[in-house]
Amino acid sequence: MTLTDPTLEHTQTFFTPDGLALEAEQTFDSLSPITGDVVGTHPIHSAEEVAAAVSDARQHAAWWAALSFDERAEHLTKWKGAMTRRLAQLADLVHQETGKPHGDAMLEASLAIDHIAWAAGNAEKHLKRRKVPSGLLMANQAASVAYKPLGVVGVIGPWNYPVFTPMGSIVYALAAGNAVVFKPSEYTPGVGAWLARTFQESVGRPVFTVVTGLGETGAALCHAGVDKVAFTGSTNTGKRVMAACAETLTPVVIEAGGKDSVIVDKDADIDAAADAALWGAASNAGQTCIGVERIYVHERVYDEFVAALVAKAKEVRADSSPGSQIGPITMASQLDVIRSHISDALAKGGRALLGGVEAVGERYVQPTILVDVPEDSLAVQEETFGPTVTVRKVATMEEAIELTNATRYGLGSTVFSQARGMEIAEQIRSGMTAVNGIIAFAAIPSLPFGGVGDSGFGRIHGPDGLREFTYAKAIARQRFKPVMALTSFQRTEKMDGQLAQMMTMLHGGSSTLPKVAKRFRKAANG
Repeated sequence: MTLTDPTLEHTQTFFTPDGLALEAEQTFDSLSPITGDVVGTHPIHSAEEVAAAVSDARQHAAWWAALSFDERAEHLTKWKGAMTRRLAQLADLVHQETGKPHGDAMLEASLAIDHIAWAAGNAEKHLKRRKVPSGLLMANQAASVAYKPLGVVGVIGPWNYPVFTPMGSIVYALAAGNAVVFKPSEYTPGVGAWLARTFQESVGRPVFTVVTGLGETGAALCHAGVDKVAFTGSTNTGKRVMAACAETLTPVVIEAGGKDSVIVDKDADIDAAADAALWGAASNAGQTCIGVERIYVHERVYDEFVAALVAKAKEVRADSSPGSQIGPITMASQLDVIRSHISDALAKGGRALLGGVEAVGERYVQPTILVDVPEDSLAVQEETFGPTVTVRKVATMEEAIELTNATRYGLGSTVFSQARGMEIAEQIRSGMTAVNGIIAFAAIPSLPFGGVGDSGFGRIHGPDGLREFTYAKAIARQRFKPVMALTSFQRTEKMDGQLAQMMTMLHGGSSTLPKVAKRFRKAANG
């Protein structure tokens, strides 16, 4: 059976106990990508309903923002506990809506729970008011900065990691003191509804709510008066989100596509590198924005690496059996994209050492390893989002770095090297890099997550992720009257001369700067 994407709309009419018909409600189904069965039916919220949800969230945002950091942490910790106790239930729902194996769903949800703990426990440290140097000219002022919540944050989430990815925005926005209105993907609305429901049960106030629907509902959220939008999805859709938000100067965080590479140096642990590259390429059926899509291997270890990679990949199969390590392609339309990328690579001279065009079925795609693929092919330049990978031999690590940086994407990357791991990682144009590991940065809550170029901008996770959902509030408080009243019409010509002399002493040139002036400047700058 060929699966279809869950865009089927229904009209439901509800009745009162005395038989009077109420207004019809538009709904849609989320479907299992494994069987095609209906997993759940959800409302298509209209633009008016989305606006009402944002308006209601703003009322609750005032209560939430007024809480102390400790009080918000207590609420988030209670929610974390409820999610942990019902982890198996959440993982099963993720499995039903995405098709990914139960173990992968459990891992994803577990990482999200760990992020709740970090955000709740570290928000005060990174957002509370702190003193900053006032400088010598303003030595009479006490300077400080704090990070204040924006108000209501709109989050538009993806389907491939329906818990972990959106929670990187939801939890950090909540910990920073904002209310959140979440529009989950139409492929995974049940997961989004589950998250909001457990929050409501734990906290008792709808500070975090969900609206469901298709693309129009997401567009409505951009126009509904939120104070920021956090979007995860394709680069093209991200551009449309930005355009919609630009109409009201609503700031955005964009986490878009990736074309991540693995670089394998001549001194790498080949078995570990092959194992990591395969998992990065094929886990979650390759439907990972920070998944591995390209591999560049030093010529001295190329043959050994390719042999290890192919051997490991032959042991992995995608099917509906209980022990399968790879699930189906969640979005049916992506099958054509995967097929076209493989076909283009082969047509341009590439070879399939495993898999190929025939690996693309009606629901599942088998691991496919391509070699000798030209760098201008779709399989190298465009995001494939399937369990496929290209492998290329390079003469030097400098060549590998140059090729890695030669796409418009810049999300994640991986380096396997004993001697030069950090050196190589520093030269890769990407928001994140793992050295001698795979996607490790995503599981570390204190590290920022985000990309450059067509992979987007802004950050979730870590201190940067907390501050992403705030605005900086600076305060200068006069401690005593200034020696010279510079910001006054009472300023005299004599004062102007004294100011000029001071500026010359402080900034006129380090070679002639008196030691005492250096000490003053150092003290003023903290």
